[in-house]
Amino acid sequence: MRVRALAGVVLLTTLTLTGNPATASPARPAPPAPTGLRALADRADLRIGTAVDMAALADDDAYRAAVAREFNTVTAENVMKWEATEPQQGVHDWAAADRLVDFARANRQKVRGHTLVWHNQNPAWVTEEAFTPAQLRAVLRRHIIDEVTHFRGKIWHWDVVNEIFNDDGTWRDSIWLRNLGPGYVADAFRWAHQADPKVKLFLNDYNNEGVNAKSDAYYELVKQLKAQGVPVHGYGVQGHLAVQYGVPADTLTNLRRFEKLGLQTAFTEVDVRMPLPADPIKIQAQAQGFTALLQACLLADRCVSYTLWGFTDRYSWVPGVFDGEGSATPYDENLSPKPAYAALRDTLALAGR
Repeated sequence: MRVRALAGVVLLTTLTLTGNPATASPARPAPPAPTGLRALADRADLRIGTAVDMAALADDDAYRAAVAREFNTVTAENVMKWEATEPQQGVHDWAAADRLVDFARANRQKVRGHTLVWHNQNPAWVTEEAFTPAQLRAVLRRHIIDEVTHFRGKIWHWDVVNEIFNDDGTWRDSIWLRNLGPGYVADAFRWAHQADPKVKLFLNDYNNEGVNAKSDAYYELVKQLKAQGVPVHGYGVQGHLAVQYGVPADTLTNLRRFEKLGLQTAFTEVDVRMPLPADPIKIQAQAQGFTALLQACLLADRCVSYTLWGFTDRYSWVPGVFDGEGSATPYDENLSPKPAYAALRDTLALAGR
């Protein structure tokens, strides 16, 4: 079992030298600059990551340097989703995803694969009108086998099924549920495991940070899957927060109950948006949101990673989806760190002592 304690803060005071200046000790050198997130996460035995915008990685030198400097894992924001990897049936395009894997290898980073089965961002040719249920099951199996096999040995974690429950704990209506029934989840995990027996396989969703109807549904599902011998290894909590709603107080309790079922846990897509414009209270609340999830991860026994869904407002998805909201990441649009960055850094520094 990994043990990580959040150490206390030691406050140092400066002694004023008195007496003969000629006999006084020479001035001490200035303290070193604070260490970045990646180095501090390594000391704390934690993987810290970011979703990566591949266009920005190619064209923005400052962005690329920050991804390499600050993170020891990377997630493909879009280029491993089915619509990107197989835009035409049987015709694959791995180029962008391969570039991310190559970047990660060059920078000694692990890669989180995202995502194999989702109700969204499927290629246009995947439709109920085109296939019978039996054919659709074969299409899904082929997709999972092909993608996991292509990246075999190169992916650390796969988000196998993504966002399969509604907030009230009922099954989300999707092409997969309508045609294949809920058994598609177990099938997806078995197929992914068949293609790469060594990779860790995760469930993943949002609004499941605390103990609620959605996380209860996942808890019951995991018990069923484990009883059936399905190779499910992890529970992914996306962590898309907003300052006006706060952080569930029972987040750590929720992580621990999944860990007792034998799973790893991870925060997989963390951001903390706010109604614009920003102000000091919102900025403070944002920093608290980021650190509350990080603290829960550090205090849990089997929380293995904490991933930001983009680290800079320059490329954040939030303003395009949430009208009037934004400023959701630890870096501003100029790639300058905000108080949220300092809060994450300081929390990791305490954990690594």
